[in-house]
Amino acid sequence: MPKTFLPLAILSLVACCIEMDISVPGFPDMVHYFEVSEGIIQLTLAYNFFGFCCASFIYGPLSECYGRQKIMVWGNFLLMIGAFGCVYASTISFLLISRFIQGVGAATSAVVVFAMVADVYQKDKAVKVIGIMNSFLTILMAIAPVIGGFINQTIGWQGNYGMVALICFVSWISLWLFLPETKKEREPFNINKILNNYNTLFSNSNFINTSLLPSLLYTIYVSFIACAPFLYIETFGMSLLAYALHQTAIVSCFSITSLFSDKISLKIGARNCVKRGMAICILGILSFVVLSLASPYSPYLITSCMAVFCIGFSIVYPVVFTTSLEIFPKLKGIASSAIMSMRTFLCSSVIGIISYWYNGQPLMVALSLLSIIIISLICVAYLLKQKTF
Repeated sequence: MPKTFLPLAILSLVACCIEMDISVPGFPDMVHYFEVSEGIIQLTLAYNFFGFCCASFIYGPLSECYGRQKIMVWGNFLLMIGAFGCVYASTISFLLISRFIQGVGAATSAVVVFAMVADVYQKDKAVKVIGIMNSFLTILMAIAPVIGGFINQTIGWQGNYGMVALICFVSWISLWLFLPETKKEREPFNINKILNNYNTLFSNSNFINTSLLPSLLYTIYVSFIACAPFLYIETFGMSLLAYALHQTAIVSCFSITSLFSDKISLKIGARNCVKRGMAICILGILSFVVLSLASPYSPYLITSCMAVFCIGFSIVYPVVFTTSLEIFPKLKGIASSAIMSMRTFLCSSVIGIISYWYNGQPLMVALSLLSIIIISLICVAYLLKQKTF
C-alpha cells in the first residue's frame, strides 16, 4: 500500500470532522447576526448530522460496487460545495441547507476511510492505526477551538467556515490526485442484495450493541460541544478565548489517551479496556451531575469532568469500533455505513432535543448526558455477558 494512504485518510477525516470544533466558537455571534435563538443555531449541528445520517447508508454499498477511491472523490466534492455554501450564507435557511449538504459529503470519509483501513490492515494493526488516526485528528480538533476563536474575533463567524472550506478544497484535490484504491474485488450493484446485507447486520444483536456503544459515547461528547459555547460564554461569562481553551483541554485528553490506545489494549486486554474505560466514562458524567447540583457555576470543575469522560471514551472507542467492523468481514463497507448512520442519527436526534430544552443551566446538560450513559451501560452489560471481548 502506498505511503500516501494514511496521510490522505487523515486529511479527509480532518476535512469532515474539524468543522464542528472550528465553527462552534462563532455560535453566540451567529445568534445576533441571524437574529434567532440559541436553539436554532445549535440546529446547524443537527442538520449536518442528519445529512450525514441519510448519506451514510449509501456510501458503503457504493464503495463496494464502484471502488473506495471514486466514492471518496465525489463525496468530498459535495463536502466542499456545502462548506463554501456556509461561507456565503446570508439567511439561516441557506446556512441550514448548506450544513445539510456538508453533512451529506462529510459522511463519505467517515464511512469509507474506516472501510479502507479494514481493507488494508488486520485487526490488531487496525486498532493501532485507528488509534493513531484518532490521535492526529483530536490533536487538530484540540487546537481547532482556539483557531476558531481567533478567526472569529478577527474576521467573524464567516471566517471560521472559510477556513473549513479551504481545508475541504485541499482535501478534495489531494484525494482526486493521489488516493490509492484499496477495494480490489468489486461487486455488482444489486439493491436487493444491499437490503439483505443491511437486514443481516441489523438482525444481529452483537453487531447492534458493538455499533451502538461507541455511537452513544460519541453522542455524549457532541451534545456537550453543542451546548458548550453558550454555557461557558453566556452562563459562566467567560471570554471566547477562555472557552476555547477549556474545549481544547477536554479534547486534548481524548487525543493523548488515543495515542496510547493500542498499547493499553495489548497490556490489559480488550475486555478490560471496555470495563475500565466505561467506569471512567461513568465517573466523569456522574461527577458532572453532582457538581451541577452542588456548584453549578464552576467551569473548571465541569471541564475536568468532561476531560475524565474523554479519557474513558478514548480507551473504549478503538477496541469496540474495530470489533464492530470485524463481525461480518465481507460486509465491512456496508457495516461502516450502518454504524455511521446510526451514530449521526443519534447525534442529530439528541442535539435536536437538547436545543429545544436548553435553558442555559449546567444541570440540564448533565442530566441529558447521564441519560445517554445509562443506555450505554445496557450495551456494555450485553457485550460482556456475550463475551464479545
